[in-house]
Amino acid sequence: MITESDFFDALSDETRRRILALLALNGELCVCELHFALDMPQPKVSRHLSVLRDLNLLTMRRDGTWIYYQLNTQMPAWCAAIFAALSDVWISDVNRSQDNQRLLDMPNRPARCCA
Repeated sequence: MITESDFFDALSDETRRRILALLALNGELCVCELHFALDMPQPKVSRHLSVLRDLNLLTMRRDGTWIYYQLNTQMPAWCAAIFAALSDVWISDVNRSQDNQRLLDMPNRPARCCA
């Protein structure tokens, strides 16, 4: 169960907010896409994904060697409501737009067979 304290602790980190924004705006993404869009080392991105996954804010699925993450559709309603409110902010934020543009410009993005 997500506590209010754990939820806002997770959101207090800029990298985790950037990850959540990319997932909210794009749906399912693999680690390599997040790493490229954020322009950060893969281990750092994976560490932040682990924090979000441990809180059950994210779900993951494996497809061969790829691991895909998305927002957990079963998260508590109050968490989903906060993400919905933040989506408007994330859409208009210049930094989030830059992250999203890097993602869109990524060469050789993995193809999804099941998403």
